[in-house]
Amino acid sequence: MLVAGAVDILQGIAAVRGNAVFNAVTGYAYTFNLGSWGWIHIALGILIALTGLAILMRVPAARYVGIGVAALYLVAQFMYLPYAPIWAVVSMALAVFVIWALATDRGASWAGNRY
Repeated sequence: MLVAGAVDILQGIAAVRGNAVFNAVTGYAYTFNLGSWGWIHIALGILIALTGLAILMRVPAARYVGIGVAALYLVAQFMYLPYAPIWAVVSMALAVFVIWALATDRGASWAGNRY
């Protein structure tokens, strides 16, 4: 999640700067300009990175927060699909994998017991 957060921050910075790597979209139901999407991705990237850090620190509630943040990231990437289609699909797959990884039972190893 740390890497996804960092990449999302970079994606947001590129969108705020109006970089030419994004598609021009007309007639899309969810109308935001590219600058607005950039700020949304910067904020979401910071939230994802902080949640990933909390998961690495084994904060007990971090798994549940991580599932919620990854679901929010999945929705945001779905709505961002017309602007960067390939990257949005890759990010959506990553979000689904993160949700699966956080939702599976880790047994005693997550609670801090190594043996």
